[in-house]
Order: sequence, then structure tokens, then C-alpha cells
Amino acid sequence: MESLIAAKDFSPIEDAETIKNACKGFGTDETALISILANRNEAQRKLVRLAYKEIHHQDLIKQLKSELSGNFERAISHWTMDAAERDATLINEALKKATPDYKVIIEIACTRNSEELLAIKRSYQSLYKHCLEEDVASQTIGDVRKLLVAVISTYKYDGEEFDENVARSEANILHQLIEKKAFNDDEMIRILSTRSKKQLCATFNIIKDLFGTTITKGLSASPKDEYISVLLTTVRCINDSQRYLAKVISHALGDLVNEEQALSRVIVTRAEKDLKEIKDVFAKRNNATIHEIVDRKTWGNYKAFLLALLGKE
Repeated sequence: MESLIAAKDFSPIEDAETIKNACKGFGTDETALISILANRNEAQRKLVRLAYKEIHHQDLIKQLKSELSGNFERAISHWTMDAAERDATLINEALKKATPDYKVIIEIACTRNSEELLAIKRSYQSLYKHCLEEDVASQTIGDVRKLLVAVISTYKYDGEEFDENVARSEANILHQLIEKKAFNDDEMIRILSTRSKKQLCATFNIIKDLFGTTITKGLSASPKDEYISVLLTTVRCINDSQRYLAKVISHALGDLVNEEQALSRVIVTRAEKDLKEIKDVFAKRNNATIHEIVDRKTWGNYKAFLLALLGKE
């Protein structure tokens, strides 16, 4: 995507000065902010933020928050953070809601690799002076707590290799637990929280081959409650994260009043990862592009910023 290609003739000092000038006076030049920040990759944004701090003795994120408001402020502030800081912030925000948004925690934990998750936990501790596991445990109860703490606590193997014998054995274990509706069994949580993504995908495929149904259909057959919802999110994020995130965007675009934050969260966090693939999945499932629907359903600087991150169709 064009917006993520490293800018040529890049000068963090000049960018810092342009941003400062855009924030001077009674009005803010949001177009100037978008033209710079939406067209700098993560390494360049980090240098701009450092330059801004050195020259103007103020954190760029705080400057943006003081000048902007609403969905645009939230999206561009998150974009300007480094990835680990952003994810730590998103998790903290999810935990602070009157009803904690557990799906955000699962989404982040299950779509980042082990090194990324470790960096998030370090950033979280630096920002909030608590460890991530401590806050998740204190804000959750029962089976939800057991699953969430397990998922965020393990350091998984991220490679391509998997053991087919283990996959076959654990496919049988998971199938039996689902048949008995023992969704909170320690073995269910152990398998989902400790096995690598490749290992789990092999296990899920064997469940389908042996028993003629997917693991998600087995879980969905049970009456929905909070824990089952979190469990399903975990399986879907592991099994096909791009399909899951395309659904998150689709749901958000259908209910922007309540799900606006989900829209910007996925676009901002995946723009430098796999947003192109997510866009492709979305287009196939919806007969329209994310770009088209964002263009139609959002407005103003927020719309301009999201479209810049989405890139040209």
C-alpha cells in the first residue's frame, strides 16, 4: 500500500516542524497531519515522535490529543504509537470499560506472535505500572478469567512445524469435550492456550476430517454465554485471523454507532501487517470493498485518514 512505503527524502525534523505549525493558532491543519503521519511507516513515525519531543519538549501523542477530538483523534493517536504501545493501550482501554471488552484482548493476544505479545506486556507494565496478567485477572472472573490469563501468559512456538500425532490425539480430546459440553475443562484451555497456531490449525482440520464438522460449529451449538463467546473468538482468531478480522470490520461498518472503535482498531493495527489480505477477504464476502463502504459511511478527517491507511483500490 502506498501509504506504508517509506517516504523518500524523509526528515523527521522537518516533519516535526510541519506538525507543530499545523497545531499553531486557533485551528488545526488536520490535512497536514494526515499527509505526514499517514504516509510514514512505523520506523519513520517513531523518529518523528522522537524529534518532536527533542525540539518541542512535548510528546507528540499528547499534542495530538490536545488538538484533535473524537474518532479522528483516537485513530491518528493510536497510529502514531509504536505497535506494542498501541496494543497495550487498546487492552487497557478494553479492560476499563464498564463491561470489559474481552474480545479485544483475545483479538490482540491471538493475532500477534510470541515476541510481539512479550513486547506488549513490557509496554503495558511501563505504561500502567502493573503487569498485564495482573490487570486481566483482576478485571475478570470465573472461566473467562481462566481462559484469558492462560492465553496471554504463554510464550508459544511460532514456527511452521507441527506434530500430526499430537494434532490427531488432541482433535479427539477437543471433540469429546465439545460433545460433553465441557467447554471450561482444563484440557480445552491447555490446548488452546499453549499449542502453536500451526499445531492448532492442524488439530482443527483433523476435527473436520474425522467428525464432519468444524470446531466452531460444535461450540456454536451450545447456548451462548460470555465464556462461550470468548472461547469462539479465541478459536476463530487462531484458525483464520484474516477472516475473523474481516468480519469485525463488516460488523463495525454495519453498526458504526456502537462499533466505530472496532473499525479503526483493525485498520490501524493491521495496516502494516496483513490489511491487504483482510481487504481481499472482505471484498469476496461482501461484494464491495472496505474502501467503498468507509467512503460512504464515514466523514471528515476521520474518513480521510482511514482511506489513506487503506490505500488505493
